[in-house]
Amino acid sequence: MNTPVPGACGPRLPVLRIGDILLVTLHGDLHDEAAGRLQQDIGEAIAASSVGGVVIDISGVEIVDSFLGRVFSEVAAHAKLLAAQTVVAGMRPAVAITLVELGLTLPGLRTALDTDEALRLLAPASTPRLHQNPVRQESP
Repeated sequence: MNTPVPGACGPRLPVLRIGDILLVTLHGDLHDEAAGRLQQDIGEAIAASSVGGVVIDISGVEIVDSFLGRVFSEVAAHAKLLAAQTVVAGMRPAVAITLVELGLTLPGLRTALDTDEALRLLAPASTPRLHQNPVRQESP
């Protein structure tokens, strides 16, 4: 179930909770003030919700500069300190090229082609797999 996280409404970007994961979807240009606010909102939402992962969907972002790349890295570092992993999803090829040209390595940040893949990456390892047959041991 998708539920908004408290404190993430109004002029702020929505931070939605999907189970144990926060989802943030970015569209258009993200100005410096909004990027800083996003960083704070995600940190507060992780602490308040005790989630294990954050997905930042940037499929609607056409330009990522060095500042925004640094914000993504800092969000990942803050999330890691709060025991959560961060995945950036939906990066356009032009954005990836720009980040490489800028020399940004984005340490601690995982990427996924789309939001579905990001959610699968963050799925708890303890989740039982469907179609898994139990192993039966024969008695001696």
